[in-house]
Amino acid sequence: MKRNAIRAGALAMLFGTTLPAQDIAGEWQGTLKAGPQELRLVLAIDKSADGKWNATFSSIDQSPDWGARTPVDSITLQGANLKFAIAALRGSYEGKLSVDGASFEGAWSQGRALPLEFRRATPETAWKDPSPHTIQFLTVDNTANKPVNLEVLDWGGSGRPLVLLAGLGNTAHIFDKFAPKLTATHHVFGITRRGFGASSAPSPSATTYSADRLGDDVLAVLDALKLSRPVLAGHSLGGEELSSVGSRHPERVAGLIYLEAGYSYAYYDRARGDLGIDLADLQKKLEQLQPGKGPQDPRHLIEELLATTLPGFERDLKEMQKNLPPAPSAQPAPAQVPPITQAIMTGMQKYTDIRVPVLAIFAVPHATGQPFKDDAARAAADAQDEAATGAQAKAFESGVPSARVVRLPHANHYVFFSNEADVLREMNAFLGNLH
Repeated sequence: MKRNAIRAGALAMLFGTTLPAQDIAGEWQGTLKAGPQELRLVLAIDKSADGKWNATFSSIDQSPDWGARTPVDSITLQGANLKFAIAALRGSYEGKLSVDGASFEGAWSQGRALPLEFRRATPETAWKDPSPHTIQFLTVDNTANKPVNLEVLDWGGSGRPLVLLAGLGNTAHIFDKFAPKLTATHHVFGITRRGFGASSAPSPSATTYSADRLGDDVLAVLDALKLSRPVLAGHSLGGEELSSVGSRHPERVAGLIYLEAGYSYAYYDRARGDLGIDLADLQKKLEQLQPGKGPQDPRHLIEELLATTLPGFERDLKEMQKNLPPAPSAQPAPAQVPPITQAIMTGMQKYTDIRVPVLAIFAVPHATGQPFKDDAARAAADAQDEAATGAQAKAFESGVPSARVVRLPHANHYVFFSNEADVLREMNAFLGNLH
């Protein structure tokens, strides 16, 4: 009896000292030492409405985009033990929460295990973005009764407003070093699109990430900031939002600048087509043929399918078939496309009527950044890239009469990094001639 009483007392003491469920929401910072290199890592954790932990991960010393975040695929907290994994990086972490809840001590594994301590960031200790901008969040939409807030950067400056839009996967912070070089003559802003960085990420649907929805987000920011006829400059996929605004509401902007952004999602060349955009268009039209989902009289839709949509799609398939490489003996696993990225790709539209002054800068041919076995192989790669990119640049030039098209040989896709002086020169000349 006495032994049972002692055992019961011991159990009571054990449960009485068990740590309560920890709130680990917030930002955690750690410095990974990999040989002579030190990398600052940020783990941002939050809890969903159903009580599950979610997180994003960023390495702020490895990317020029301070706001870029990689989604964490799985994260668990069992007692004091934290585990998370990131498939895109083939990396994982295991650590133990300290008694005071201020740090995790553990190891980051990515090929090999390295010690890594995460400490909870505070307003005093949080690493600060060195770029000279302010940050605000503006509501642009309500989805499922939840506000969609976009991160908006303001670098200041004087003159006509200039709004910078990032490419797919980037945030407005990709312009942290570039934007301040434009503030002498313009008031410069940047917008992080929905689904990325610190902006809201509504669940993907047929409409939440369509091209015009993303364009409407930009217009909502212009309204909130009370910007009158700004210039919009977009990199890569940012050209989609430029064309959405410029084709539907040309009166809202003074001009558009496409920084390696004038591809099919921004200007659709009917003569060449685009497999991805044509496939999305075909799927939408076929869905309208289902009972109750399309027009009562489908004759016009059927005529359009037979006259243009299906022949164009057949052309795309033949072109794809012609360019397919030899089949490998072992088929690699298909690349996983994040749902938001997939929604954006599915939501692309055909823009052909852009009615404002335009500057479009293309890298023709692109700098590959990879070695070649000889000069002949390099020349062949350049010729192939120049044929494809050059054809799109020519189509843009002939299809948008208001456009000045600039071709920069061997520039990087991030042309404002690789050819900063050229881009600034062309932008300043274009901006200086606008009314």
